[in-house]
Amino acid sequence: MSNIQNNNDNVLEISDLHKTFLLGFFRKRVEAVSGLSLDVHRGEIFGLVGPNGAGKTTTMKMVLQLIFPTKGKITLFGAPANDARTRVRLGYLPENPYIYGYLKPMEFLDLCGRLCDMDRQSRKRRSEELIARLGLSHAVDRAIGKFSKGMMQRMGVCQALLHNPELLVLDEPFSGLDPIGRKEIRELILEQRTLGKTVIITSHVLHDVEAMADRVAIIQRGKLMAYGTLAELLRPEVRRVELEISDASEALRVSLQAEATDFRDVQGRLLVVVEGDQRVPELLRELLSAGATVHSVTPHRETLEDLFVRKAVEGAQEHAS
Repeated sequence: MSNIQNNNDNVLEISDLHKTFLLGFFRKRVEAVSGLSLDVHRGEIFGLVGPNGAGKTTTMKMVLQLIFPTKGKITLFGAPANDARTRVRLGYLPENPYIYGYLKPMEFLDLCGRLCDMDRQSRKRRSEELIARLGLSHAVDRAIGKFSKGMMQRMGVCQALLHNPELLVLDEPFSGLDPIGRKEIRELILEQRTLGKTVIITSHVLHDVEAMADRVAIIQRGKLMAYGTLAELLRPEVRRVELEISDASEALRVSLQAEATDFRDVQGRLLVVVEGDQRVPELLRELLSAGATVHSVTPHRETLEDLFVRKAVEGAQEHAS
């Protein structure tokens, strides 16, 4: 399922990537990534999703040269991934960021800035900007080891953005964040795209990925199951329609319950879900003629979560056969 485009618009190109681990005393072979090929375009938000153990983090660690491929080719900014010059153009948020707990935010970011060869003035200015932007100003004099999980995650985002990288790799960026925190990080990611940066996200929060990503790749057991824009991947037809009604007679309730896939009372109103949308016009006429009040009609098309589940089932069936 390769769709590699070798041109200057590709920040990342992965071709026929494999990673095999040898585990235990008997050196059992476990293929974490198997024949993966994809590319990431400059200036886009790219979502890499899959179930636990699918190979997402392993793939990103190979891109970042934290581990090395068994086979395959990785190109960053047109150069081999092991070219040291690509390092300063990357920002990375690991799934579980490790931060020296005895340091304060400015001290930690100053260390990160020195590792990125930033001058002292730039380190200080950029650190102050990001600490304020990520809502950590109130904790600037506190040791990071006393931060909550959400605050630690924000600190990890600060270090990833510190040197203003061209490519951001964010592994589970919404982990540990409350709804307000997730919204703030979403806005920050979208802002990076506006600035012309490229962002790769691996996440289990699929509705956030769906709301932001220009393209996605779904992998399972190290193999590519789906790849492209959401418009290309999601089925366009209406899968189900949800109607919210009231003032339904007992006879009407019995009739609706017979054809609905979901039928329940919600705060004094009936929630009725029917498959597809073919019968909806006729059903609305029947409801109105029976004296019912229709409060809303909501069509539902396939979401990224639906696609994720569909591909997971297909992958399981393929593996079983």
